Amino acid sequence: MIELKTPAEIERMHTTGRFVAEVLTEVGRLADVGVNLMDLEHHVRGMIKRRGAESCYWDYAPSFGEGPFRNVICLSVNDAVLHGLPHDYVLRDGDVLTADFAVSIDGWAADSARTVIVGTAAEEDRRIVRATEEALEAAIGAARPGNRLGDISAAIGAVAHDYGYPVNTEFGGHGIGRTMHEDLHVPNTGKAGRGMKLRPGLTLALEPWFARTTDRIVTDPDGWTIRSADGSRTAHSEHTIAVTEDAPLVLTRREQESNR
Repeated sequence: MIELKTPAEIERMHTTGRFVAEVLTEVGRLADVGVNLMDLEHHVRGMIKRRGAESCYWDYAPSFGEGPFRNVICLSVNDAVLHGLPHDYVLRDGDVLTADFAVSIDGWAADSARTVIVGTAAEEDRRIVRATEEALEAAIGAARPGNRLGDISAAIGAVAHDYGYPVNTEFGGHGIGRTMHEDLHVPNTGKAGRGMKLRPGLTLALEPWFARTTDRIVTDPDGWTIRSADGSRTAHSEHTIAVTEDAPLVLTRREQESNR
C-alpha cells in the first residue's frame, strides 16, 4: 500500500533526514587512511544513541540477507557497493568507501548514501562517483507531480548511458516513511512515461549505484555485502525525497550540497 504523507509528516521525516545527513557528513570527515571500518561503526552508534534515534538496520532481516543485520551503518569498499557489513578492515590510500545509513526518529525514517574516496583519488573513481551524483540529481529533478515513476528511472538510466556504465535493476530505490522500505521499487533504468503517476505526498529513497564494467552482482560469504561480479569499482548515491506541489524536497540533503 502506498501512503501519501501530509506536509506535517514530511516535516517529521525532514527532521530525521537532517540527522542522517549529519551522520554521513561526519563519516565522510572521519574516513581516512588508517581508519578501521569498525571505528566508524562504533562512532555512528554513539551518534544514534545521543540523538535518541533508532537504527533501521539493527536486526533487519530481509529475504536477501543472511539473518539479522547487527550493525547500524552499511560500509562498502571498492568493488562492494551495497549492504556492506562493517568488519575489521583498515582503509587504505585510494579506497572507495560507500556509507549507507538509515534511522527512524519519532516513528519516521530517512535513508541516504554517499561514496567518498580515501586519500589519493584516481580519476576513474572520481568519474563513477560523479556519475551517481549526477544521476541522483536527475532523478530528483524528475520527481514532480504529473510525471511517472518511469521518468525517474529513465533519468537515472540516461546518465548511466552517457557515462557508459551498465545498470543493475535488482536493487534500486524504494518507498519510505514509517519504515525504511515501503511499497514502490524504483529501478535505476526504465522507460519514461511508464508506471504510477507521481503525486504530492509521495516519499521515496532514490539510489543510483553503478559498477564500472558490469551489471552483475555477487554476495560475499557474510550473506550481506554485495559486490560487482567482475571486481570493478563501484559508487552509490542516495537521498530521501518528497514529491510536493512545487519542487521536489530533498529530506537528507547535506550542508555542503545546499547550493546544488
